Amino acid sequence: MAEVEIVRRAGPSPKFVTGSLLRHILAMTAAGALGLMAVFIGDLANIYFLSRIGDQAVVAAVGYASSILFFSTSIGIGLSIAATSLVAPALGAGRRVRARRLSANAHVLAFVFSAIASLALWFAIVPLLRLLGATGRTLDLASFYLEILLPTLPMLSLGITSSAVLRSVGDARRAMNVTLSGAVVNTILDLFFIVHLGFGIEGAALSSVLARAVMMGVGLFGVIRVHDLMGRPKISTLKQDVLPYSGIAAPAVLTNIAPAVGNAYITYAIAPHGDAAVAAWAIIGRIIPVAFGAIYALSGVVGPILGQNFGARSHTRMRDAYTLSLLTMAAFTGIAWLLLAVLADPLATLFHATGEVRQLIVFFCRWLSPLFVFLGAVFITNAVFNTLGRPRVSTLLNWGRATLGTVPFVIWGGKFYGAEGVLAGNMIGGVAFGLIAIWAGYRLIARVGETMRL
Repeated sequence: MAEVEIVRRAGPSPKFVTGSLLRHILAMTAAGALGLMAVFIGDLANIYFLSRIGDQAVVAAVGYASSILFFSTSIGIGLSIAATSLVAPALGAGRRVRARRLSANAHVLAFVFSAIASLALWFAIVPLLRLLGATGRTLDLASFYLEILLPTLPMLSLGITSSAVLRSVGDARRAMNVTLSGAVVNTILDLFFIVHLGFGIEGAALSSVLARAVMMGVGLFGVIRVHDLMGRPKISTLKQDVLPYSGIAAPAVLTNIAPAVGNAYITYAIAPHGDAAVAAWAIIGRIIPVAFGAIYALSGVVGPILGQNFGARSHTRMRDAYTLSLLTMAAFTGIAWLLLAVLADPLATLFHATGEVRQLIVFFCRWLSPLFVFLGAVFITNAVFNTLGRPRVSTLLNWGRATLGTVPFVIWGGKFYGAEGVLAGNMIGGVAFGLIAIWAGYRLIARVGETMRL
């Protein structure tokens, strides 16, 4: 009886400490990629339908607005990381009452912090767009688009936080459905509002608002009704949880907004080259996550696999997991490059791109896309540092890439080679930081191994 009780309390053995690491990596990546790819394809469809209007100012306006929306979305993702870091350990320890409390407070704090961020960004819309280089009609269109979408950041944050809580409880399917439902609704409504009713950028904004509302609804339904993981928020417990939550959320948000800042700088640097260049950058910005969506998903897989083997004190499997993740990422990049190189001209035609817009899209697909392998190395190594308790190193690495690995290269490239130089400078600047990330990742794992042997 004693043995039975011990086994029952221990529960099933951790999934990733035995078996083929490559199989675990590929299986988990495939599941995560589906939900992410749906979101990215929805964004791509948004630009596609708008490009059919034949107005470069509209596409350029979305390009400018996307830099600010990328920033706001990064805030929501950073807040969701804090939810996972608090709720998952409580569930793992069997403290369900505590998990329900933390889930409720995480949702409340995500709403409050994102509402503050949304309000601050809303009042700064025009200055930020002008800083990025938007002028005239393009500025007006981008302002209109953001004035509608930015107030919905709290809805998006609640949806992302709910998805994080669902992943924490192990419900990968419903977590995926949060983003999948939003993407499907966004694409269908884009087709209806933009193509059928001819609403243009107004239709794109309206479909995104409704899609975010659906994401929030699906996420909260899963957390509250399916898993009963939402306690009643109380001021007393909220005060207790705000510091631990903020302690995780602050570095996570800083890490996640670094790429958004780098992306905004590229928009700023390419703006002097005209609306055609900005429109091309907007389209490329939608192609990148679709082509490399598996790598984004892979970066979210490394943490759980590495973490379980860290807990099992299996240094060899930790190192092997990191190595296999890097090799898998390189393979995904090679496949994406091959597809982009072959489909460069059809992609440009799909978006009705002509002249400079077409030239820039083809240039990126054929010559710059393979350099994404170094950015992928940074993503994967971020997960290593976060899992092994070094989140500040991830923040430093990301900000280094977004500043030292972006600004000087983009300035130099734009000065001598125009818009193509801006795009090339951004990708070339990431090479050094990708190599630094790989070196730092192996060094940290080696140090952890030395600690384990003591």
